[in-house]
Order: sequence, then C-alpha cells, then structure tokens
Amino acid sequence: MTAEALPAELRRAIVQIARTPRLLVACDYDGTLAPITSTPDEARPLPESVGALRSLAGLHETTTAVISGRALRDLATLSRLPAEVHLVGSHGSEFDLGFVHALDNRARELHRRLEGELEQLVLDVPGVALEVKPASIAVHVRNAEHTAGRRILSSVHTGPSTWDGVSTTDGKEVVELAVVQTDKGRALDTLRHEAGATAAIFLGDDVTDEKAFARLAGPDLGVKVGQGETLAGYRVPDTTDVATVLAFLLEQRRAWLYGEQAPPIERLSLLANERSVALITPDARLTWLCHPGPDAPAVFADLLGGPGAGHFSIKPHRNGLPLGQRYLPNTMTVETRWSRLLVTDYLEPESPPHRTDMVRVISGETEAELVFAPRPEFGGVPVRLLPEDDGLRVLGTSEPIVLRTPGVQWSISSDGMHDTASALVRPTAEKPVVLELRCGTTDLDAHELPEVDRRARAGAYWSNWASTLKLPDVEPDLVGRSALTLRGLVNTDTGGVLAAATSSLPEEIGGVRNWDYRYCWVRDAAMTVRELVALGSLEEADGYLKWLHGVLATLAGPERLHPLYTLAGNQIGAEAVIDSLPGYAGSRPVRVGNLANHQVQLDVFGPVVELVGALAQARGELRDQDWQMVRAMAEAVTRRWFEPDHGIWEERHVPRHRVYSRVMCWVTIDRAIKLGDVYQRELPNGWHELRDAIASDVLENGWNEEVQAFTTAYDGTDLDAASLFVGLSGLLDPGDERFQSTVTAIEAELRSGSTVYRYRRDDGLPGGEGGFHLCAAWLVEAYLLCGRRTEAEELFEQLVDAAGPTGLLPEQYDPVAERSLGNHPQAYSHLGLIRCATLLAQQ
Repeated sequence: MTAEALPAELRRAIVQIARTPRLLVACDYDGTLAPITSTPDEARPLPESVGALRSLAGLHETTTAVISGRALRDLATLSRLPAEVHLVGSHGSEFDLGFVHALDNRARELHRRLEGELEQLVLDVPGVALEVKPASIAVHVRNAEHTAGRRILSSVHTGPSTWDGVSTTDGKEVVELAVVQTDKGRALDTLRHEAGATAAIFLGDDVTDEKAFARLAGPDLGVKVGQGETLAGYRVPDTTDVATVLAFLLEQRRAWLYGEQAPPIERLSLLANERSVALITPDARLTWLCHPGPDAPAVFADLLGGPGAGHFSIKPHRNGLPLGQRYLPNTMTVETRWSRLLVTDYLEPESPPHRTDMVRVISGETEAELVFAPRPEFGGVPVRLLPEDDGLRVLGTSEPIVLRTPGVQWSISSDGMHDTASALVRPTAEKPVVLELRCGTTDLDAHELPEVDRRARAGAYWSNWASTLKLPDVEPDLVGRSALTLRGLVNTDTGGVLAAATSSLPEEIGGVRNWDYRYCWVRDAAMTVRELVALGSLEEADGYLKWLHGVLATLAGPERLHPLYTLAGNQIGAEAVIDSLPGYAGSRPVRVGNLANHQVQLDVFGPVVELVGALAQARGELRDQDWQMVRAMAEAVTRRWFEPDHGIWEERHVPRHRVYSRVMCWVTIDRAIKLGDVYQRELPNGWHELRDAIASDVLENGWNEEVQAFTTAYDGTDLDAASLFVGLSGLLDPGDERFQSTVTAIEAELRSGSTVYRYRRDDGLPGGEGGFHLCAAWLVEAYLLCGRRTEAEELFEQLVDAAGPTGLLPEQYDPVAERSLGNHPQAYSHLGLIRCATLLAQQ
C-alpha cells in the first residue's frame, strides 16, 4: 500500500507531526504491529512495520517505543524488535527486564495470592489461559466458549479485582490484574518525559490503548486501528495500514530532518528581470521563486524544503542526466540540455511591476515529464489547481497565479492539503512546448507577441546593457557574468539592491547559521553599484542613491540609518523561523527577516561616500543631491564615530570598538573632504580635525604589539579580515610595516588554501562557517598593495575556480569539504571578483 491510500487528513497530520523538533513514536503490539492471532505466541509483527520503527529510531531527535499488554520478556522474544526501539510491557508497568526485582515484599506476596486465586477460578474451563507476568496476571478468554468466558470475566471482576492493591485493565477478551499501577497513558507520559518529546504519535487498537489516546493533546496524533469507539483523532483499518503510516512518517521525518538530496549551491543558476529572481537547478527544476517580489514569501521553496515545499520540474520521461547548463551569452536566459531535449528558461523583463512572468520552452525530440507544484507562503496555505483549456489556475492564494499551457493535458493529484499537476508532452522540431508561469494575474490569454520574439526581446534587454560595459582583460567573460548577476540583484522599480537572492542557505551544512539576505543593506548595495560604475554603468547607482534619499527622508537624522531595509525602502519585519521547512540539506532553522536590522553598524556610511566619489569621477561633476548625501553621511559619522558597534559581520554579541568600523568612519570624512576640494564645495568646520582624530584613534588603539597586527577591535587580540582596510582604504600607507605585518598575520591565521575566513573567534553562535569569497578578494588586493603579485594571482585563480559552471558564486566556501556555502548568488562575492580582475588588469 502507498501513502496515497491513507486518508488525506491523516497524511496532512503526519506531515505536520513529522516536523516537530523532538518526536516520540509509540504504538501497541497485538492488533497494531502484529495481526491478532488465535494463538498469542504466533503473533509476529509485519516486517515493514519493524523496518520503519527501526529506521525512525535511528533518526536524530526521534524516539520509538512499543507499549504492550504482554510481559516485557515475552514481548522482546516475540517481536524481535531491535534494541533501538524501547519496549514497555504489562500495559506500562514494565520498563526493563529486571523490573520484577523492583517489587517490594508486599507486592510480591499479593502477586502470589492472585496467581493462586486465578488458577482456581479458571480450573477446568477450556480455552481460558493465564498469562503470568512479573507484576501482573492476564486472564485470556479469546479461545473459550462465549458463555464460559463471560462467567470467568465476571468472577474476576467481582473477586480478585476488588482486592486492595490490585489494578485492573480490561481489553478485548482479556482482563489483567496488576500489583502496581498500570496504565498505557502513564507509560506514554514517562516516555515523553524521558525523551523530551515536543509531540507524540500513538497507534493502538485495544480498549487499553484509550488511556494512551486520552493523554494526547496539542500537536500529538492518535491513530486507532480497526473499529470501535475511540478518543483518537484518526483511524486506519488494519495492521497493513499501520505499516503504511509508519513508512510515510519515516519518509516525512527523514526529509524534514536532513532535507532532500540538495544540488551544490554554486550549480544553481539565477533568473532575473530586475524585479524578480528565481533559481534553477542543474536539471531544470524551478527550486526558488518568491512573489510579488524577491523578499516576499516563496511560491516555490524546494531549495529549502524539498519537493513538498514547491517546485516546477521538467525532465525527459525516460531517465537521463542533463548534459549541461549555460546562459545564452550576455543574457539571463538559461538553457538546460539533455541528449534529445532542451529546456530554455527566462523571466520576462517587460512584465508589469506587479507581475512575475516566467517562460519555459521545451524543444527537442523526446517525451518530457512535467510536474507543477506551487506552494505559496512557503507551503503554508492549501492550494487547489483548476485545469482549463489553456492551462491551470492556482486557487487559494492571496496573489493570483496561473500557468498557461495550451494543449497540455494535466493530471491533478492531492496530498490532502496541496494539489500537484503532472503531464507528459512531446515537443517537435517545428513546435516546441511553451509554458508561461504568470504570478500576479488571472490572465490565461495568449500573449500579443510570439514566444520567439519575446525570448529575443528578453535576451536583448540584457545583452544591450552588457555591451556598454568596459570589461578588464583579466577573466572578461566571468567579470561580465558577475556584472549581469549584480544587475540582476538590482530592483529597477525602487533602486534597492539585494544582498543575495535567497534566504537560509547554510554557512555550515546542518548548522544554524542560516540568514535571510533578500534585503537591501546600505553598505552592500553601495559597494555593489560602485563596481558597476567602475565597469561603466551608472544607472544602478543613480537608482540606489534615490532609494537611499527616500529612506533618509523618513528618519529624524542620518545617524538613525538602519543597516538594512526592504527593497521598497521600508523597515523589515521581525526575524522569524519557518518550522515546517527542513532547510537546505537539513540545515535549520529556516529564517525570514533579519535581526541585524536593529544593530548598530557604523561602517555603512563610508561605502556610500565612496560611491558618490566614483559617480562624480565617472561624470566629471558632483551633483548637488549627491553632495547632500555626502554631507548626511559625514554628519552621521560626526555624531557617532566613537561608539562601539556590531560591525560589518553583524555579530550577535556585545558591541565592540571595531577597527574596520572606525576605518570606514575615517573613509567617510576623508572622501568627503577630497570631494569638496576637487569639486569646490564648502566644507563644514571641523572635518579636517575629525579625520585626523579618527586616524589617530585607529593607529593608537587598533594596533596590537602582541600579535603584531591591527586586530578586530580595541579590546582583544583576535584578527579579522576586515582589518585589512587599514591599508586598503589608505588610512595607513601600504608600505608601512604595520600593514605588511597585518597582512602576514591574517594570511597565517585566516587563510586556508583557496579561501579566507572572516575571523576565528567565538561570536556567540554554535557551529562554524566557510571562508568568505569577499575576504579572499580583499587579501588579493592586499597582496597587490604589498607587491606580492604572484600570491595575488594564485588566490584570484582559486576564487575563479570556485565559481559554478554558469559562473555564479555564493557567499562562502568550505576548503575541507570542498563545497560552497551560504546564500546565492551573493553580491559581495561577485563585486569582489570584479574588483580583483580590474586591479590585476590595471597592474
């Protein structure tokens, strides 16, 4: 039997309980794991149930148990369940094989009296059997003549059951008398307490199991096997269904704990239209798409939750791995190729602001298999799919969504909460299959332009822009792809710039360092558009400065600037966790929002002033509104430069007087003075003195004689790659021995082969992280300033090698496991690569 045969409501409940942090799985034996037999000694559990229980017991934060009316020793012998499964016998009165020794003298004497009395009662009554257990005796009448059986049960209830110290439990054709308190509900409570379970599931068929069902509450789940009144919320017919329930629970629990088989992060390809972003796996599965914008809830979150969290897949009907994936040159159009099948994907740049339109074209000579499984709100709301002549409507969402697929015959299935559509299509050389996902509209009508024209228009949108760039001679193709990626992270409607396209891709597989980067950081965005200015594109910088002016207009003063905002320039919501998603490769929690919004980061002002300087140099003039921005940033530094802060890395620790933050405060004033001098602007009183004061502060307090380096902060000896900016910024001459020594110290402590770590200190969070591509780029620049070109070229080549096959870089790299980590694609990584290539070409 497959899980689809289970009631839809039960499947949905199993999916939910499988996602509890610590799960207890408990069940009865006879009639649940094993079919009822006329001879109790022949009751063997179904192998499928045993296998599922064993596998569940082996999962992290998962406890399994069997609570039976049988004596514990008999239960262990008969069930042959593995040691990982806890066994509880005698309706909860036996938790281990040595239990009988725990009985006191009074209980043992009472047990002997009971045995003698019951032997006399059942003497010469055919079919009645006594089962003597360490703390109880069961009277079985299943095989007795009906009238005789009723008489024996009545005699037991009016006789020994009334004795002091005797606890009675009635079951199907059995009554059990115990000399201790017995109750499957109590046993369940004991197991729950010992396991620290946050939820429990219990399956049982007998009257005695009702005491366990009665203890279930909240997120717990009770499943009654067979007929009869019950307190359980769900019911299945027989033991075969129990095996199916346990197998389905195992599948869901394993997927939630460890995630599905996750594609390498760097192999994910970005689709963008400067309004929306999406990620495609190497086998053409739409694995990530948010709507109505990149920082909205996901409609397809397969990346963080497996297929159950939403995906849109296309592949050959017959098995076959793709031969490769590539971008069409100078575009954001992705092609995925099999031997006889080609899938072409792009987001339409010409769609209205409230729309996300994705076009998928299937061409070739073989049958393709389609699966369309939208899961809006990270899979949190039920959806139904309504087939129509020209496609599918997604029902039950706050935002309208349709899939235009004329001529495709869809088959709809449901898991009880969500519908999934599947189909087989066969493209021809003359007529490819065109699929149009339209989010934000109910329109299923044909587009006014043929698809081939729209594809050309989408490609030209990007290639026309790319043709204006001035690329360096070093790695020009990869720099061009990085530039396209950065532009793809820009929102042209608002001017905001994404730090990355995703949320919660882990800094350590299985770890908790999983952050939401789908927002606009003041610092990151300024650094991003500055590199585009360096390549000859100014419009992104203009849009971003307009965005920043809008943000500043909402504040009492520039010193109140937060580190990050939404793409629209609003405050972001509180950081929250989506418990229902297992995370990439089981890396939890999955987070939305970012607590860094409330931090103090005094380094954010410098990159903004440097951006204005780059724009002025490119234009040959300093516009009044840009000078106004410079003065606002300098004003913020004047008021706050001396405070401790959380720094560029947003550590969730106490603020410190950080070298990098002070350096960037110095950069703010230094670049402002230089802009004023070059473009003949009046400088406020005190700027020169403030610049000197900040520089003296850094040089005096940031240098540590013990480690012969500029350290992270004034209060310690720990190193930080960001402290390289003492020289990179020009505060200290790169030829100064203190900078040279700092480069050597950071290289020795923070560089690991092909990557550079941010720091090695305890930052208040468990687990570790990979090296940062941006830090490697900084070290390349430092090597060049120190005259170490060979080392710079070698490290740069290693950075290039870390890029995926389509040229994209996430945030981090693990040099031990040799795998990419962090959100993807990351603006920091790509702007670092562009800057390194530019510097290497200049020298």
